Amino acid sequence: MKLSKLLGERTKEIPSVATVKSQALLMRAGYIKQVSNGIYSMLPPAQKVSVKIQNIIREEMNKVGGQEVLFPVVMPREMWEESGRYTSIGSEMVRFKDRNNHDMLLGMTHEEAAVHMAKNTAKSYDQLPFMIYQIQTKFRDEPRSRAGLIRVREFIMKDAYSFHTSQEDLEEYYKKVYDAYFNIYKRIGLKNVIAVAGDSGMMGGKIAHEYMLLTDIGEDSIAICDKCGYKANVEVAKGILDKVQDVDAELQEVYTGDAKTIDEICELFKVSPEKTIKAVCYAMEGDTEKSLIVFVRGDLEVNEAKVKFIIGKDIAPKDLDETSLVKGNIGPIGINDKNIVVLFDESLRDEKNMICGANKEKYHIKGVSTDRDIPNVVYYDVSKVKDGEGCVACGGKLKIYRGVEIGNIFQLGTKYTKPMNMTIHMPDGGEINPIMGCYGIGVGRNLACVAEESGDDKGLVWNMNIAPWEVEICPLRLDDENVKLKSLELYDQLQQCGVDVLYDDRDVSAGYKFADSELLGIPVRVVVSPRSLQDGNVEIAFRTGGDKKMISIENAVSFLKGYVASQKF
Repeated sequence: MKLSKLLGERTKEIPSVATVKSQALLMRAGYIKQVSNGIYSMLPPAQKVSVKIQNIIREEMNKVGGQEVLFPVVMPREMWEESGRYTSIGSEMVRFKDRNNHDMLLGMTHEEAAVHMAKNTAKSYDQLPFMIYQIQTKFRDEPRSRAGLIRVREFIMKDAYSFHTSQEDLEEYYKKVYDAYFNIYKRIGLKNVIAVAGDSGMMGGKIAHEYMLLTDIGEDSIAICDKCGYKANVEVAKGILDKVQDVDAELQEVYTGDAKTIDEICELFKVSPEKTIKAVCYAMEGDTEKSLIVFVRGDLEVNEAKVKFIIGKDIAPKDLDETSLVKGNIGPIGINDKNIVVLFDESLRDEKNMICGANKEKYHIKGVSTDRDIPNVVYYDVSKVKDGEGCVACGGKLKIYRGVEIGNIFQLGTKYTKPMNMTIHMPDGGEINPIMGCYGIGVGRNLACVAEESGDDKGLVWNMNIAPWEVEICPLRLDDENVKLKSLELYDQLQQCGVDVLYDDRDVSAGYKFADSELLGIPVRVVVSPRSLQDGNVEIAFRTGGDKKMISIENAVSFLKGYVASQKF
């Protein structure tokens, strides 16, 4: 490729829309162009990186027996009604009518399509296990697109689906994919990657793992015990809270005026937040009459993922104007409205001398002992783990880190095969619904994460496996016939050897060429100049580390071919 013909331009200016390093670098280097909120065009360099990442994913999926397929982007309503997700998924899924007035949708995930493909195609136990996967464009009407390719609405994703006759067989295969994902991340150049227990969310199932790149720009929070290695997304993480040591006190209703927030109540009573009971109110999907109140200790936050799992429904903040509840004065004592569902967090078990709302305007109650004043309740783990909590595995201390989810795997069970009536004939003559696994990786997000983690103040930094070009030839003084001749010879010979080469054929200054080279992130730069050629050499510069060395022009092709090969794995 000759740089003068490369579509896209490079700039020193940081785009005003860029909020993270990777977005800024990819836009400055001419890799991506924003089309709309959460929707980007991939220019030639980004597309080359994307294809190389996809091929690495293909290789690793093929190693674990994957068979590549392609599902449709558009699917009929009936397929998703079988699984029950046509109505259970909200506005993230784009629904529309075709010209025949038939209800259709854009695929945001493809479990239903996978079962539809496998149903009546695989009929006998001896055809299992098998895994099918695709690399496909998906659309999810994400309400909070951010950070360039980190969180988008349209994206390319590898999603895979395995089918098994037993849970034991699924677990054995699940471990193979679990390891294959680490191979993928290593090969594309990601370093600070961990796997954590995760929430299965809309995919369903009880066992899930999320692969996280630890980075300060991450919007996910991960609880990690540095002592024993326990790791989990805070959506599912469990911790051990220190209990507040206190004794029973007299229950007393107190006038608190306009004090409503936890901070205001703490200031008024001169107590710390852990001495209060917080009430958080939600509306429940599909139920316009009832309200859900979650009570937690005042220093904690409600974990909405845990709440959704317990009640089996989606939730959203509740408009209290439509209820009898008094905002800022809600408490667990005396609630007897049949339209109110209550959940109590484990943090409140056996707590004494607490403060809560009195369920009437301008009043709170102090001296609350939960076992005495709120007897016979069931406690659930519905709060977010916080920094410093005890580890459930070893008793050590948990630390909260930030991370970006770069992949996920789920054990789905029969969540899709049972309602969609996929059956397999077994040796005893009976039939079963196959057990499924699901495995996803977002290609664009991983590309952006490599840029985020490895990029520096000069530009992008790619490893040899996914770089858009492996070597860049930078001739200086193209008006010198010898420079031009030797540069073109190198360019042609490297291409014949299978090396992916970018040739900077522009008549611009050395500084301009070097700045663009570093911004593009090409691993190796070959500088051909009149001065180096006087000694029969060219200069080799390495993007990572910034090292340079002189190589004779006669040995340059063999050296570069060998170096490129040595850096791939």
